[in-house]
Amino acid sequence: MTANYSTLNRTQKLAAFLILLGPDSAGELLRHFSPTQLEAVAREMVAIPYVDPSMRDSILEEFSAVVFEGIQAALGGSYFAQSSLEVAKGDYHADKLMSRVAPRSPLDEGIAEMDGRQVFNLLRAEQMQTIAFILSFMEPKKAGDVIRLLSPEQREEVVERLGTMEPTSREWVKKVSSNLQRYFDRRTQQGIQKAGGVDACADILNSLDKETKNGLLAAMDVRNANLGGQIRKRVFGFDDLARLIPGDLQKVLKGVEISDLAKALKGAKPETMASFYKIMSKRQAAGVREEVEMLPPQRAKDIEKAQDLVISVARKLDESQEISIDGGE
Repeated sequence: MTANYSTLNRTQKLAAFLILLGPDSAGELLRHFSPTQLEAVAREMVAIPYVDPSMRDSILEEFSAVVFEGIQAALGGSYFAQSSLEVAKGDYHADKLMSRVAPRSPLDEGIAEMDGRQVFNLLRAEQMQTIAFILSFMEPKKAGDVIRLLSPEQREEVVERLGTMEPTSREWVKKVSSNLQRYFDRRTQQGIQKAGGVDACADILNSLDKETKNGLLAAMDVRNANLGGQIRKRVFGFDDLARLIPGDLQKVLKGVEISDLAKALKGAKPETMASFYKIMSKRQAAGVREEVEMLPPQRAKDIEKAQDLVISVARKLDESQEISIDGGE
């Protein structure tokens, strides 16, 4: 951003200041904003792709009461706004707000009317990276239809590329758009696109049938174990246990130590906690509740570790076909 700082209005100055703070700290502050204020600030953050050193100095001088580490320059734009809003309001509300303040991807517009087979025919001769890129902008169900039509080897490579895809520069968007101009016309969107990633990959896998999904997850464990683990957490997380039928959840409970369960429930959603308490005897539920309440504040990584233990029990039972983590489907 190169405009004169003195010409900015209050909302623009605040947006620039939040960019300097970084997504995590900015997200904490945005939690306290009203919906109207949040949208106004988010709109300005999207419009500020970069805060240069001279602008930074003016911001620091005005906001000198706020303590933070000095930085040389900071990137803003759509990706920053999305990250900050996810911290402040969660993924769902962040996506909903960003759909209003930032334009949609032009790639999605070009193929919105095509069904899965038409998209497959359009992309079948493209590189796997290009296919992954295009699928990242599509609805999960339609992307899943395309993946089903790929060969097993192609599926694995596309899913791996989807999961490891980073936010995409406008130069890459232009390159892909230009390459596909022979199929449909579009204008290239400016700025940085949020393409692919673990969340997009998990959404697409969740649209697939169980056999295909499990086959791809197993392949990811071999090709890229770290990525496979991240995708599994999104495909089936701790709060998804609430979807299990009572009998299956009881089997999971039998394989978990009460101390681990209490720690896992410490960071769970109320409805997840209620699902566990519902399948317990009154005495057992009271005991677990007491243990949860007596636990001191836990580090996020310790809660996550305990939740992963419970999830691993559920996955092993699912693999042995003793339960179905798809909720009995």
